[in-house]
Amino acid sequence: MKKTLQVEGPWREALRMFARNPSAIVGMLMLGLMLLVSLGGPWLMGADPFEIRAAPMTPPFSEDALLGTDYLGRDVLTTLIYGGRTTLLVGAVAALLSVSIGITLGAMAGYYGGRVDAVLMRVTEFFQVLPALLFAMVVVTLFSPTLLTITLAIGVVSWTGTARLTRAEFLKYRSLEFVRAERAIGASHARIIWQVILPNALPPLIVSATLAIGSAILFEAGLAFLGLGDPNQMSWGLMIGSSRQYVLTCWWAVAFPGVAIFVTVLAVSLIGDGLNDALNPKLRER
Repeated sequence: MKKTLQVEGPWREALRMFARNPSAIVGMLMLGLMLLVSLGGPWLMGADPFEIRAAPMTPPFSEDALLGTDYLGRDVLTTLIYGGRTTLLVGAVAALLSVSIGITLGAMAGYYGGRVDAVLMRVTEFFQVLPALLFAMVVVTLFSPTLLTITLAIGVVSWTGTARLTRAEFLKYRSLEFVRAERAIGASHARIIWQVILPNALPPLIVSATLAIGSAILFEAGLAFLGLGDPNQMSWGLMIGSSRQYVLTCWWAVAFPGVAIFVTVLAVSLIGDGLNDALNPKLRER
């Protein structure tokens, strides 16, 4: 019973500190609003984001389109709502893939050390020095720009920071007494890595995973801006990329998805900062 209280206590304190952080709460509200609109909007509207709804380049706040139309006559509000679903999905899945790869390789490198550490760190350095955007562009071009290939490309090129962070945490914990006690009683390497060390190393990794979502959203927007977005799936990046040539005459088709990306990434950053303050023991004491 005492062991359970010792485990749960710090997490309760972290939750209370997070709830007392005004910027983190604002970030949660902003992200919750974006999720609510993106997930619930298509169910309420039931419209096709690629449908021509009015005259091309209709300005905002007109009778035919609340936020105007793009250069083809597609309703910006409809595409904005449907595009948010795709953008948030890509950001979440790509971040999950990136963090999974980073934690797996970093945990093995930090726990085993020696040659395993040397080989895995050379692999990490190889991916770290590659131009991430250029490598993702090559992957998406070779395998066609679909939602799956874009998500995989983002996840594959953005895991190195998480791997280094995980390695550092495992190097710190692997020689501590509770880990040596697990080895002494004959615990397997898999149990020590995933059930003993990893739960103690989670706080900074949770922060890293949160920030990875914002990076993935910006990455997807960058690929779509360069014309490498999935043309069959509406996203905020695709909205900006397809209307970039008309930014002076149809600014609203670029500005509104740009604001949506800014607000979402800002919300994720505020949540990440709040988690960092709440999960960092030194900051909690301060």
